Amino acid sequence: MAGHDHHDHAHEHAHAGHGHAGHGHVHAPKDFGRAFAVGIGLNTAFVAIEAGYGWAGNSMSLLADAGHNLSDVLGLVAAWIAAVLVRRRASARFTYGLRGASILAALFNAVFLLIAAGAILWEAAVRLVHPEPVAGVTVMAVAGIGIAVNGVTAWLFASGAKGDINIRGAFLHMAADTAVSAGVVLAGLAILATGLVWIDPAVSLVIAGLIVFATWGLLRDSVAMALAAVPPGIEPAAVRAYLGGCPGVSDLHDLHIWPMSTTESALTAHLVMAGPHPGNAFLSETAAGLRRRFGIAHATLQVEEAGGPPCRLARDCAA
Repeated sequence: MAGHDHHDHAHEHAHAGHGHAGHGHVHAPKDFGRAFAVGIGLNTAFVAIEAGYGWAGNSMSLLADAGHNLSDVLGLVAAWIAAVLVRRRASARFTYGLRGASILAALFNAVFLLIAAGAILWEAAVRLVHPEPVAGVTVMAVAGIGIAVNGVTAWLFASGAKGDINIRGAFLHMAADTAVSAGVVLAGLAILATGLVWIDPAVSLVIAGLIVFATWGLLRDSVAMALAAVPPGIEPAAVRAYLGGCPGVSDLHDLHIWPMSTTESALTAHLVMAGPHPGNAFLSETAAGLRRRFGIAHATLQVEEAGGPPCRLARDCAA
């Protein structure tokens, strides 16, 4: 392959101005350590209280919900571990560090939420066919506590839910639990007022549907990121147009854009230059432009001289 193999790596994560819609993923990952600690502590305490009341009152519904909330604690723990791992230094084996752990945690939480929704759907369907008397005031009181605990926890993650799908997974877990607890309270009130026991499973079906609807985007985005798709909010054609318009660039090929984590993106490209190699200043300016315009903080650019032996990758890649 002719030409020079020059690389420019930019590690800054913040960007300013000329941004494109949906660029929350490019900002420096905010530290949600305190939010995770508070959320896990609150929810663990709530699980203990709920299981205690369920055991004392012989309430299967409370014991089952305690189990569900325990699974959410595990989801928060997974998201927190990933948030810590993304800050680990790179090694000879993991050359990007463990940034991808945040993508795996988001995918894990999306699958977990869908499994929880499936369990709610199954239980609701069974109770529609075989209605059971719903435990009253105690269940509603505990569910009311659940609204407060889950609502506060969801609020702690709300600011990061848009820009980081790992944080969005934690937020959706807590928001879903808030909805479930609110549904229990509303269904209990409606049953006390009307005596219609089918209201409880009907409300559960609606809540399960809402969970699936809210989780689908998280699942889609986390699967796409796990498969190294271009991150949401970055338009490949716009990146190609920007690189192709840089001074001296006559053509480009082997353009790849992928997520290193739920908040950081990387790019590689081969730039064909009509003249001699433009030097390090060109590489630095181009990388800075990618960071500023698209939030791509880790760019590797290879310069090839026009007229030299053709690059094999120019024939093999479509992008």
